[in-house]
Amino acid sequence: MTRKSVAPQFGPTWSSAVRSLQGAALYFGHGAASAEDEAAWMLIHALGWPVMESFAAFDSLAKRPVPEDAMARFNDLVGQRISTRKPVAYLLGEAWLQGVRFKVDERVIVPRSFIAELLPEALEPWLEAEPSHVADICTGSGCLGILAAMRWPQTQVICTDISLDALDVAEVNIGLHHLSDRVQLLRSDLLDALPTPQSGEGIDLLLCNPPYVNATAMRTLPQEYRHEPALALAGGSDGMDLIRRLLADAPRVLAPFGVVVVEIGHERAHFEAAFPQLPVIWLPTSAGDDNVLLVHAGALREAA
Repeated sequence: MTRKSVAPQFGPTWSSAVRSLQGAALYFGHGAASAEDEAAWMLIHALGWPVMESFAAFDSLAKRPVPEDAMARFNDLVGQRISTRKPVAYLLGEAWLQGVRFKVDERVIVPRSFIAELLPEALEPWLEAEPSHVADICTGSGCLGILAAMRWPQTQVICTDISLDALDVAEVNIGLHHLSDRVQLLRSDLLDALPTPQSGEGIDLLLCNPPYVNATAMRTLPQEYRHEPALALAGGSDGMDLIRRLLADAPRVLAPFGVVVVEIGHERAHFEAAFPQLPVIWLPTSAGDDNVLLVHAGALREAA
């Protein structure tokens, strides 16, 4: 007689992977904040289960069996994550932001902007009305522009990037979410390719998660970031090179009561040194109160 093999269970398989990931000195923060989340994400993906629903019901999955083929896929993913230090999103070809799926690869940074947290409700007090025209500058995967189009179903959105590779990825995601009729792609170095609108018109809400990592920080980034395009990360000596250009040109394209929302990460000190007189509003996010700022068109015009 031969003993019948028993398929491993979800819970112990996940726990074992967590220990392996924790012991590998990895950096977590590209769509998953911990070894626990990364192990769950890879295992759910290997099993072919719906990601968001499975995360929501995670505790109930512990005794579910893991078939042999899924176990092989999962072990391979965990091995790749440890040996290559690639972000999980690149290994799986997808990322999730605000519960929305985006296809990604190494042509774009992994979607993780804190601006996404603000789109559902937090920006409304600062807008004169529902925006007719939104721009997502340095769009990368297209995630912020797509989330804005989902948030405001009547809004026209333009997504710009200097990288043709990034625009190719964004086009895939726009098609994935069936938004080609309202989300336009444009190759542009920041705002250079955007036309100057007629008087009284323009962009109501300009979103930008630009390259803002300062030169010192760039040299010490964890290896996971080395798999992302440096063009989308490096912001010059103080991280403000592109932000200076963006805010200088923004009044040209903004509607009279338009607003600009910019993510600057941990660079608030450098921002305030670069713009000591500019009145901005710091918007609270899960990362704190100094990662994302808002500035009104009027303030930018006065500063100019």
